[in-house]
Amino acid sequence: MIPTDHCAACSVREQAVCAALSEAERSELARIGTHRTLHRGEALVDAGDDNYACATLISGALKIAAIDADGTERIVALVHPAGFVGELFAPRAHHHVTALTDSLLCLFPRMDYERAVERYPRLATALLRRSTADLAETRALIDLIGRRTSLARVAGLILIFGRGASNTPCGVAARFDLPLTRGEMAALLGLTIETVSRQIGILERRGIIKRTGTRGMEVLDVPSLEEMVD
Repeated sequence: MIPTDHCAACSVREQAVCAALSEAERSELARIGTHRTLHRGEALVDAGDDNYACATLISGALKIAAIDADGTERIVALVHPAGFVGELFAPRAHHHVTALTDSLLCLFPRMDYERAVERYPRLATALLRRSTADLAETRALIDLIGRRTSLARVAGLILIFGRGASNTPCGVAARFDLPLTRGEMAALLGLTIETVSRQIGILERRGIIKRTGTRGMEVLDVPSLEEMVD
């Protein structure tokens, strides 16, 4: 059970799907939830496992991936804070869900959450809206991978990260940590690690971004970044 004061202090309480509920309904939902920390590289669930849980991401970042017969991983979606993860009404998981960084989740038993969805129509509507937004982001990733220039791909991925780290629906966070390694970015975009590093260097020399530390990223010129993608 999640303590009431933890729920009240939750950093994503106004963006998560539970924001659609009344305080009384949210308290009832908290009774079936627990907090769980995943460390970087730790799996919440693997494809083929019993689909026992679903969760709201409070902080950190997750990846949803498929692994083919040759052992090659394909990232199919990224999950940002306030995002929902889990396949409702499915007994088995179809994808691997893994922490990209140390992550805090609000975890619920899947079957209990399904009953909550049936009990609270507003929660069902909020989940539908969240699923629609997640589908739009996945389509944007597919479109990004299909772009001709490597610079546009890297710029677009940085925008996705910045929007995911923002506290507003349409904003881009000025500073954030990259949740993917250069190798993971390269695999996702169909590029080499060297090409990804080179394009990030170009963006930095143009004054559009600034690297801070190993993973830190500062976006200095959002319009120019968006123009490259469009």
